[in-house]
Amino acid sequence: MRSSLAPGIRLITSFSRDSWYRGFTLFLTFLFYTSYHLSRKPISIIKSQLHRNCSTLIRPPNLNGTDNETWCDWAPFDQDNYKTLFGAVDNSFLVAYAIGMFFSGIFGERVPLRYYLTIGMLLSGLFTCLFGLGFYLNIHSIWYYAFFQAMNGLVQTTGWPAVVACVGNWFGKGKRGFIMGVWNSHTSVGNILGSLIAGVFVSSAWGMSFIVPGIIIASTGVLCFFFLVEKPEDIGCSPPQHHEDNEKEPLLQNSSSNEEIFSSPGQSNSISSEPAEEHTKAISFCGALRIPGVMEFSLCLLFAKLVSYTFLYWLPLYIANVAHFDPKEAGDMSTLFDVGGIVGGIVAGLVSDQTGGRASTCCVMLILAAPMLFLYNHIGQHSLATTIGMLLVCGALVNGPYALITTAVSADLGTHESLRGNSRALSTVTAIIDGTGSIGAALGPLLAGLISPTGWNNVFYMLITADILACLLLSRLVYKEVRGWCGHSPRHRGFKEI
Repeated sequence: MRSSLAPGIRLITSFSRDSWYRGFTLFLTFLFYTSYHLSRKPISIIKSQLHRNCSTLIRPPNLNGTDNETWCDWAPFDQDNYKTLFGAVDNSFLVAYAIGMFFSGIFGERVPLRYYLTIGMLLSGLFTCLFGLGFYLNIHSIWYYAFFQAMNGLVQTTGWPAVVACVGNWFGKGKRGFIMGVWNSHTSVGNILGSLIAGVFVSSAWGMSFIVPGIIIASTGVLCFFFLVEKPEDIGCSPPQHHEDNEKEPLLQNSSSNEEIFSSPGQSNSISSEPAEEHTKAISFCGALRIPGVMEFSLCLLFAKLVSYTFLYWLPLYIANVAHFDPKEAGDMSTLFDVGGIVGGIVAGLVSDQTGGRASTCCVMLILAAPMLFLYNHIGQHSLATTIGMLLVCGALVNGPYALITTAVSADLGTHESLRGNSRALSTVTAIIDGTGSIGAALGPLLAGLISPTGWNNVFYMLITADILACLLLSRLVYKEVRGWCGHSPRHRGFKEI
């Protein structure tokens, strides 16, 4: 009887109800955080439009004013201190994001994630659009742009702890590094889409570079409200196992029976009638800090994110200044760094799954990233092929460790055995790790704005130093992993004995 079914229907029914919901949740959270990063990216694209080399452009005859050097710039970014002002706008977002992140995880453990994400995306869409309206309202106050960037940074802290907690609720440790490495490509996909969308409008009406992404993230907020399922238990699906070494839980696992995919909880024999026992009390901030490995990875992410976010906010301007591309071309070229980041995140997750060494994987990539950054600064602009190749490699090596720590490592630590089944620690642990990293994300663009007037070489020396420091902070964990591989102590996947 089953052989008479259409091939497509046979394929659909070969997967269990749990697997379909897991896949659907992974897709939704991917879409949500893509929109978060999509709405952050436009500011880096429009910088080269707000302050341009006006001497190379033809001045309209009916334009008032006498300054031939700044007539095409957007005040207040038409002054000699424009890089400092760009740094101030960047840090309005990043400082608010870093501060808010430490509190976001605490709220995320106590508020339903569906409501939390929905409110965050709607407000982020509002503040992103208001920034873009400055173009149409002809606003030239630095305080206007800094204020709405700060407000956007604050509400964007709702995103990361919530989506990681949601994915962690649905997926166990079995292939978490690979699955979350693929899933974490939403960061790079969002950056790429944000760059391309902003690039369409940057030369004609840069306000739309913000308004369109703002509408997109608000729309995904509505989607979240109607469709997100926070936990498997909420719809009668079986929860994942977080602490069994022999666990094998692929993304779409074939069902072993003729289970109906959309059957009700009472009709399915494979769904546990009793949810896994868990503590209902949310973990405290200090309690999360005491989880083995949290401090080391948090501090490592501080320096890793410093490098990544400096590229996020300053790479298009660097390409425009050094390689002499126009704003749209520089924005399009910068997306190659994010393409490399997608590959780097997947490779990091896959290697760490196979070796069981999250810290060692990060350390190797950080070691390789330092000389590649040096080479990119010195030979990366010699030809188009060299630029493309170096951007892809640097993107993979810089964003690989960043992606691994913020996804699989955070989920591993948030479900650490020392928590004894407390599933409400994921959001807090994720917020601590990403919040500490966000301090580096704030420092990187700020330092770049202060150092770049002395030369781009000095900016790259700062980035290389940060990479080395990030690597050194993982030395204790790498040592323990290597000892485990050599048979001196039991080796476990994840962080059971750190």
